Amino acid sequence: MNPDDVTKLIERYNGAWNAQDLDTIHELHHPEIVFHNHTAGERADGADAVRAHIARIFENNPDMRFTTRSLQTGDHFAVCEWTLNVTKDGRALEWDGVDVFPLRDGLIARKDVYSTSHRPREL
Repeated sequence: MNPDDVTKLIERYNGAWNAQDLDTIHELHHPEIVFHNHTAGERADGADAVRAHIARIFENNPDMRFTTRSLQTGDHFAVCEWTLNVTKDGRALEWDGVDVFPLRDGLIARKDVYSTSHRPREL
């Protein structure tokens, strides 16, 4: 893939996260995807396990919304800096993070998440 196609892939993926569109997210994952949230200590391996994991994230965070701050792409990877806004226990919170996406066969092979969720900003 060229960097422009990678940018379009990740923009579509990020849009699906904001729409909580599991079908599109699943379609963009490689069958052997690994979702690893290093900050939360959560990991899921394989497309079905990752889909179930993301479904739980959406269930627990129905109003979560990501804003992309920066997106860097190459032929086989992307790095996306983002800010998340969410309501937890009646409090409006936000935190920053970075997703690292290695790609394989035109699909997302991994999603490695690093964030400041352990120290959110209250709005």
